[in-house]
Amino acid sequence: MPTKTSRRAAVAAASTPDTAPAAPAAKRDRTQYLYIAVIVAVALGIAVGLIWPDAGVELKPLGTGFVNLIKMMISPIIFCTIVLGIGSVRKAAKVGAVGGIALGYFLVMSLVALAIGLVVGNILHPGDGLHLTEALKQTGHDQVSSEALPPVEFVLSIIPLTFVSAFTEGQVLQTLLVALLAGFALQAMGPVGQPVLRGIEHIQRLVFRILAMVMWAAPIGAFGAIAAVTGSAGLDALKSLAVLMLGFYVTCFLFVFIVLGALLRIITGLNIFSLFKYLAREFLLILSTSSSESALPRLIAKMEHLGVSRPVVGITVPTGYSFNLDGTMIYMTMASLYIADALGTPMSIGEQIPLLLFLLLASKGAAGVSGAGLATLAGGLQSHKPALVDGVGLIVGIDRFMSEARALTNFAGNAVATVLIGTWTKEIDKGRVRQVLAGELPFDERTLLDEGAAADDADVPEPREGGEKELAKA
Repeated sequence: MPTKTSRRAAVAAASTPDTAPAAPAAKRDRTQYLYIAVIVAVALGIAVGLIWPDAGVELKPLGTGFVNLIKMMISPIIFCTIVLGIGSVRKAAKVGAVGGIALGYFLVMSLVALAIGLVVGNILHPGDGLHLTEALKQTGHDQVSSEALPPVEFVLSIIPLTFVSAFTEGQVLQTLLVALLAGFALQAMGPVGQPVLRGIEHIQRLVFRILAMVMWAAPIGAFGAIAAVTGSAGLDALKSLAVLMLGFYVTCFLFVFIVLGALLRIITGLNIFSLFKYLAREFLLILSTSSSESALPRLIAKMEHLGVSRPVVGITVPTGYSFNLDGTMIYMTMASLYIADALGTPMSIGEQIPLLLFLLLASKGAAGVSGAGLATLAGGLQSHKPALVDGVGLIVGIDRFMSEARALTNFAGNAVATVLIGTWTKEIDKGRVRQVLAGELPFDERTLLDEGAAADDADVPEPREGGEKELAKA
């Protein structure tokens, strides 16, 4: 007859790992092939643009169509993210604190970017010795956009005509306003609003699933965008402007890796290279489409996955896309100095500073304008120093190439800002950040959401009082 000890041994043997049922095999992440395809598409686009420039220009609708597909998803994603974030926060004052800190930080960093561009522009003087033709002068005036608004009208334009028009007109700040109002209303409703929040959470999962499907068109969009840029500008247009381009790229590089990198290290202890490695696919997407908006929805998803709370992500990222344009600030500074030198009317420091401060304000009124970098520059010069508008035509040929660095710098600035503001407001899970950046909690590329964690939660997830969120299940 078996003893009690032998029965225990038998039970223990039966529960050993050797006899335990095998865990279901994880689905393979096939999205890595997608981004390999994007790299191949970029190379093919450059080749087509150089060999058959006319055909390359005709491919531009492919890139435009893909970026428009991404823009289609921005408003519903921002709405769901902000409503879920604010609706699950107990104290409304916490959201106001996040917004105030974010706007203050954006203003300071915009001034820092302007100052860096000012210093580099005065050292290089890349516009010396160039000459304008009448055709170039007319091209410059054609860039003045009627869409840019004065400050007062810009503020009024944030209010949508109807509740629904905020989603149909593609205005990010209008969507932000409606989402804030809806989030605070649901927060005030308390338990009665929980079913609505759960419904919005399901809508968010649907929207992100659609976005994951749209992303499979990225190689086609990248091919068309790069082919059109290369075909329209070619190599000859770049030679005379190489100094400006090189100076601009170096300035953006120094700003991102020295200024932003130092801030990130000092305040959070994180390495900026680790953060950028985590966002590598988003940088590739921006590089291939020349649009930071193409990565906006993915940045929201990835910052939440990283461990930053929903209110911080929902407020900082959309607002930053209109107010935290570090790359655009550097671009406008260097381009203004370049144009003044090219026209033979170099500006003194006393003339430069008022112009750049004016452009700082003008850039906020041009938020959402298509090709905002060039349009904002032309519109600002038209209002503050009209004589310089003639020279905008000089940089039209390479603006698209410079928009790559603008978009990458803007994106990097908003990613770093989200982590910094999450740290200052104690709305970040530092343990989760370390796990994610170490690769222990991989991002779900198939859904762009932590589906497993979401399915296990009976209610909408709620941050702790201290601001740190529960670790999502891997």
